[in-house]
Amino acid sequence: MTSIITGDIINSRSLEPNEWMPSLKEVLNLYGTAPQQWEVYRGDSFQLEVPPEKALEAAILIKASLKQFKKMDARLAIGIGEKSFTANKITESNGTAFINSGKCFEQLKKNTLAIQSTFPELDHTLNIMFDLALLTMNNWTPTSARLLRAALEHPNMNQIELAEIFSTTQGNISQGLKRAGHDEITKLINYYKSQITQL
Repeated sequence: MTSIITGDIINSRSLEPNEWMPSLKEVLNLYGTAPQQWEVYRGDSFQLEVPPEKALEAAILIKASLKQFKKMDARLAIGIGEKSFTANKITESNGTAFINSGKCFEQLKKNTLAIQSTFPELDHTLNIMFDLALLTMNNWTPTSARLLRAALEHPNMNQIELAEIFSTTQGNISQGLKRAGHDEITKLINYYKSQITQL
């Protein structure tokens, strides 16, 4: 079983690609190499293959990497299933994970994060939770997005260490993580992992 994240970038033309592309590629590179595990195509669309238990965290990191730039965001569909054909390029591989991801992506309208697997009841529960999480994520400022990304990428760092990276105080980091919904998002990621590992 694997998971495929299909995404595209909202307001990609508001900035030159050389401003936001390195940030997106940094996150994609955390999960593998191009073009086998990930690929950016048509300028502002991409696919990423990750182990199913890491898919939500990857999606949230992708969102955070783009929301560091004003007005930018990503639409993301997580598809979980089998991979029946492996090509040299992720975009040419196939299987139910790819089909589920594509179908899920086509159904995205106002919501910018959803999941489709072969377990409709789990999908229903998770998608309600994602919609609630988006109430916070949609309102991230560039500063909140940068801070949340750093906290997720370095889970063992405490607030004092994060404060050093951002040249600010521990109090500001605490307030910033609260505004970004860090505790709640971490709980959601952990719940998601606990459910996916049972499949």
